[in-house]
Amino acid sequence: MPACSCGQPAAAPPVPVAWCAEQRARFKGFTSFPPGPAPEAKWETEGLPDLVPDPSYVQASTYVQRAHLYSLRCAAEEKCLASTAYSAEATDYDVRVLLRFPQRVKNQGAADFLPNRPRHTWEWHSCHQHYHSMDEFSHYDLLDAATGRKVAEGHKASFCLEDTTCDFGNLKRYACTSHTQGLSPGCYDTYNADIDCQWIDITDVQPGNYILKVVVNPKYTVLESDFTNNVVRCNIHYTGRYVATKNCRNSQS
Repeated sequence: MPACSCGQPAAAPPVPVAWCAEQRARFKGFTSFPPGPAPEAKWETEGLPDLVPDPSYVQASTYVQRAHLYSLRCAAEEKCLASTAYSAEATDYDVRVLLRFPQRVKNQGAADFLPNRPRHTWEWHSCHQHYHSMDEFSHYDLLDAATGRKVAEGHKASFCLEDTTCDFGNLKRYACTSHTQGLSPGCYDTYNADIDCQWIDITDVQPGNYILKVVVNPKYTVLESDFTNNVVRCNIHYTGRYVATKNCRNSQS
């Protein structure tokens, strides 16, 4: 698909031409992206959000868990496991190996980050008892450290957006409900490592050195002031029993 910069810095990832046209129609006063993140920008509109995932949060609590399939039924419904978990030969007593990690995303922009789906289309997840307002808020992938090739079937995480915590002086305004989802400026949406689907299924991955890649707003479905800070990459050493995680950092891709 053809791509354009949509007024972004040259280092930013390209986005589809059709997406640019759609966003320009939505934000008629918008002229161009600034050379830096949102706080340094001046806008003809009321401002834009800017999501930034926290690399130190990922690094602090990444670990390996082994779990029987019977304890992962809700996650299986949401397609959070590798394809071998859905084979005809799979049984409830099969063990899956999960690379678990937390995620904390801050909106450091000047406007609310709101779901791209209309409220009446939000999807109710009966297992987890909440509505998902975005189909793909994050992508999780595990890459070979030497080649960059995907070695695990990462998944596309749908989310229930809320203000979990906020910086001093900012008030929480959004919650994980059927009508008030979003992320306010100065606030964080936090997902601990022990919740369902906050993982990559590495059952079929051999020991070695890898890159854990976490991307927020991966398809640019919500306009932001800066797309160059939406990725976290971490160095992962997997022994077959546990992982050592280091050098987590924000990255452009």
